[in-house]
Amino acid sequence: QVTLVESGGGLVQPGGSLRLSCKASGSIFRINDMAWYRQAPGKQRELVAAIPSAGSTNYADSVKGRFTISRDNAKNTVYLQMNSLKREDTAVYYCNAEIIVSMSYRTGDYWGQGTQVTVSS
Repeated sequence: QVTLVESGGGLVQPGGSLRLSCKASGSIFRINDMAWYRQAPGKQRELVAAIPSAGSTNYADSVKGRFTISRDNAKNTVYLQMNSLKREDTAVYYCNAEIIVSMSYRTGDYWGQGTQVTVSS
């Protein structure tokens, strides 16, 4: 059993900052790629940022230069630092990870429950 739990969402004014965290726990052998997605009302879920276990990160064009994804492998945690927030960043943000489960060594795609980010004055 593997779970991802996000935290750090909330209400922030335009131009403000938030830091999201997502911790994976359970029977984890190894975590490969980790990523953040978001879904705004009436829109499809979209990739915000991704970070592999090794290698370079990638970002949606709409957040480049404002958001930074990072991870702490020792803590099985991925972060999303969001600066210069805009109203259009308002969405539910979801953590995603490709995880190899202990014992079975099967690879699965796991999602968190989502955390609401609202950018409003």
